[in-house]
Amino acid sequence: MAYATINPYNNEVVKEYPFTTDEELQTTLATGHALYKQNRQQPIAERAKILHNVAAKLREHSAELARACTIDMGKLLRESEGEVELVAIIADWFADHGEEILTPEKVDTIATGSAEIRHSATGIVMMVEPWNFPYYQIMRVFAPNFIVGNPMILKHAANTPTSAKMFADVVAEAGAPAGSLVNLFLSYDQVTEAIEDPRVQGVALTGSERGGTAVAQAAGKNLKKNTMELGGMDPFIVLGDANMDDVADIAWRARLYNTGQVCTSSKRFIVMDNVYDEFVDSLKEKFSQVVPGDPLDPSTSLAPMNTKKSKDKLQKQLDDAIAAGAKVVYGNEPIDLPGQFFKPTILTDIDKDNPAYSEEMFGPIAAVYKVHSEEEAIELANDNPYGLGGIVFAGDADHGAEVAAQIETGMVFVNNFMVTLPELPFGGVKLSGYGREMSHIGEMAFTNEQLIVKTEKPNLDNVAGGLVATDIPPEK
Repeated sequence: MAYATINPYNNEVVKEYPFTTDEELQTTLATGHALYKQNRQQPIAERAKILHNVAAKLREHSAELARACTIDMGKLLRESEGEVELVAIIADWFADHGEEILTPEKVDTIATGSAEIRHSATGIVMMVEPWNFPYYQIMRVFAPNFIVGNPMILKHAANTPTSAKMFADVVAEAGAPAGSLVNLFLSYDQVTEAIEDPRVQGVALTGSERGGTAVAQAAGKNLKKNTMELGGMDPFIVLGDANMDDVADIAWRARLYNTGQVCTSSKRFIVMDNVYDEFVDSLKEKFSQVVPGDPLDPSTSLAPMNTKKSKDKLQKQLDDAIAAGAKVVYGNEPIDLPGQFFKPTILTDIDKDNPAYSEEMFGPIAAVYKVHSEEEAIELANDNPYGLGGIVFAGDADHGAEVAAQIETGMVFVNNFMVTLPELPFGGVKLSGYGREMSHIGEMAFTNEQLIVKTEKPNLDNVAGGLVATDIPPEK
């Protein structure tokens, strides 16, 4: 696992990075632990000012950050530019609302005196993040934990090292104290070593089920709190009365955004029989209109996949699906360009015995299913091992919400594209992981909910559920 930027558009090796030494890891742990102690005495408002400055610096360096992101993993430049602005929005939101979220909570109690719950930092958080949104994935963990006062160590994906380094550099330039966010080019063994260290008190991972299992096992073995944001096979349900113009406009975007390399991409399109043919025809038309090319070129609308390994894996999944009986109604043809391009493909006639029925395809392949009732649509949507997000299109939004409430996922969007904003919790259920990032829930992910009961003078006659005077044995 070498850390290197390899441009997926032209396969050029842009830059390689050496692994972090064990000594560098130990120094980082010591610095982070010292900062954790220091942060306990620092007013939250001071960190909020720094976080606002992080947002400002991100916008100041937007052009270079976006370009680095595109060269690292291949997404369209305009998508990279949007990602930089999104992470700045997230930083500003937690700077504005983070202290309020941490306000001590009063507890009504029959105990003598008053009780409250205070939310405070716990220690270093180990972040393990993926390549598909190099900045956004970091910021989802960084912004809330910076406000809380938890220092962070970042282990980013091996193919996005430049983006990781630049993000950490921007945080430092914004005035964050040393140790606030340290990007390290760690081996898997070093990640485990960090998790085992008592100074690390939390682990946040976004990635594959395989990676999540390994990291969660190390965290669990060492009794470390952890959050897991893993894969998804998100359903896109089209009810019989849906506005098909809106569906046509959103469906192709929901599958091809970031070249389909999104955990929350709509991967399974579950369509009522009366609009099925119209849906397939419109999706074919939209897929046929995308233009592959240099992702730095504004005229390009289909970027390459992030690596040759990812492209080859997706092609094998497609070949296996076809061998098991799936029908290709569009795509599965080569694109005559040197980079890691994959032509958008539409599959139908996928039965339960087909591996495509229960495997996540992380790229521009749309699986389309015909159903004959809402009940069948809901059952099909839930009949998979994942539960991250989903979309429902209905003629009546209220009814769409009723259907959405029956979908076993952490997030569902009715009559719209899936969106992500700092005030909205992000996460899933089943093999899509557990815990939530962003929003007030994400800010509490790695806090100590400390109960403090304050009494002016003990009163042993007014105690319930605990030690009372009659329980005290007489002195001998």
